[in-house]
Amino acid sequence: MSKDIATPGRTKEILKKYDFLFKKSLGQNFLIDSNILRRITETAELDKETDVIEIGPGIGALTEHLARTSKRVLAFEIDQRLMSILPDTLAAYDNVEIVNEDILKVDVGAMITEKFPSRTQPVKVVANLPYYVTTPIILQLLHEDLPVSSMTFMLQKEVADRISAKPSTKAYGSLSIAIQYYMEAELSFIVPKTVFMPQPNVDSAIIHLKRRAQPPAQVDNETFFFDITRSAFAQRRKTLWNNLVNRFPELKSQKEELEAELAAVGIDVKRRGETFSIPEFAILSNFLDNFMRK
Repeated sequence: MSKDIATPGRTKEILKKYDFLFKKSLGQNFLIDSNILRRITETAELDKETDVIEIGPGIGALTEHLARTSKRVLAFEIDQRLMSILPDTLAAYDNVEIVNEDILKVDVGAMITEKFPSRTQPVKVVANLPYYVTTPIILQLLHEDLPVSSMTFMLQKEVADRISAKPSTKAYGSLSIAIQYYMEAELSFIVPKTVFMPQPNVDSAIIHLKRRAQPPAQVDNETFFFDITRSAFAQRRKTLWNNLVNRFPELKSQKEELEAELAAVGIDVKRRGETFSIPEFAILSNFLDNFMRK
């Protein structure tokens, strides 16, 4: 087994060998602590039957731990400069394939079919996500309806807090709902900024997202549901009603009727959006979708 990439000495050696300079625009921060990487693979619950997608392998620190603990790894790397480094750092592993593509521009479903033809179970996604593109990547993976059973990400702690937040907390918002509608979200552990090279300004966290068998509530129109939830948090200090009429001005003239009918199904529009659970938003969305179609 090769010497771990994720040590200060080995990382510096690789960077010097290839005269590699970090690109701030790509959010490149490489892990230099193998214990953290082992904890990530444990959190992801990998085994030798698991096919894994990785996003942004960098110089391969996490990739080699994934290769050791899973069946196959398909890694997407946007930085062309790393395509000459990764074959060297990962030379000991024949179950890794690196693709020089932007994950946001790839048909991931087609790639899964092509690269994992003998797959017998859902794929798992494991990645150290660049801070600047975390949310778009997660939401795109969710909306593509991929055969993915779980996603384990290292990301900015603040974003992990928002993703895993519960109603009536400061971090809870439309992002919490957008992800928890599809996945069970658990913040697994904190990763201090001191274990990265270069060191970022904030701590990170590992979040584990596990696919739900079904959403936590019955939603008649998902597009409208997510529109409603985004609207409810447009201005956090405003009541649900004020945010709704900002988004749907046509509701304003029907306030008394709507307040009474929503109260009858347990929805008080004088509350703030942050106090509503996903099932409550589902009731609201289903009601308004039907009401506005009349």
